[in-house]
Amino acid sequence: MNTNKLRIIIPLAILAIAGIAFAAHQSLGTLSALGWQDISVLCPIGALGTLLASRTLVPHVLISLVLAVIGIIVLGRAFCGWVCPVPVWRKLRYLFHKQDPSLKGKAKIDPDSPLTEKEQKALHASCGNICHARKPSDSRHIVLGAGLLSAAIFGFPVFCLICPIGLSFALVFTVILLFGGGDVTWSVVLIPVLLLVEVVFFRKWCSHVCPVGALMSLVSRANRTLRVKVDHAKCIEDTRGVKCGRCSQVCNVGINPRHPELGAGMHECTKCHACVESCPGNAITMPFLPKGNGESPAAEPVVITDNIEK
Repeated sequence: MNTNKLRIIIPLAILAIAGIAFAAHQSLGTLSALGWQDISVLCPIGALGTLLASRTLVPHVLISLVLAVIGIIVLGRAFCGWVCPVPVWRKLRYLFHKQDPSLKGKAKIDPDSPLTEKEQKALHASCGNICHARKPSDSRHIVLGAGLLSAAIFGFPVFCLICPIGLSFALVFTVILLFGGGDVTWSVVLIPVLLLVEVVFFRKWCSHVCPVGALMSLVSRANRTLRVKVDHAKCIEDTRGVKCGRCSQVCNVGINPRHPELGAGMHECTKCHACVESCPGNAITMPFLPKGNGESPAAEPVVITDNIEK
């Protein structure tokens, strides 16, 4: 199955499971606060906010934070690419557009045009050390700092009130209560409006605002699994010396796997596999534990697929 469809099915399935459990009065919580009986786990932002708000080391909150950090170190930002419901809502903008959302606003690349001087210099760069030589912070980290500071000042995790992940589950629960004969409250209107403003109309939520992604990008600098590996013996930029750029075009977080110095750092990778599936020369892989520097020891025949734009 195409991973793009799978990355839509998985978040929706999680929402459905949470909704069914809620309707059956066996609530499992949400991605922001999972829980069953006496066991509960908070999201890393909620955990940090709770610790700062309470000014005490709450054991289960501290455990939640440690588990989250371990998960990010092992899988990087895979949560953003495979589990978070926000990218699914963002796709609502393109329901009436035929253009591929990943290519929207990006210039087409002539596959027969030669590489620029800067691209030639970056041609044999690997996604090792160079991918970490990035500006350490952006607007998301400012939002992250502000969210944690507000939790310490006001005594509760303020960001949790408007977090689109939590709001997604709140929307499902509200609809279930509404059709189940529950009281109609302003939340029926307020929650969908907040989601629309944050995710649909504010198009750069994930890349410019989300503090969850900001925290994950900081911790995932220690991630060494599922890293992009480029086989230079198959990449058409190596074998033919022409531009391709398909892998950088489809990347939602701005990584350029072939020329890492020209894009975002690899710690921003959400492990979505879009670059793997779009490569016309099948030169990109994402092994769980990659070895070497990404260069193939021997050249192999290149089979050009129809993914590249003519």
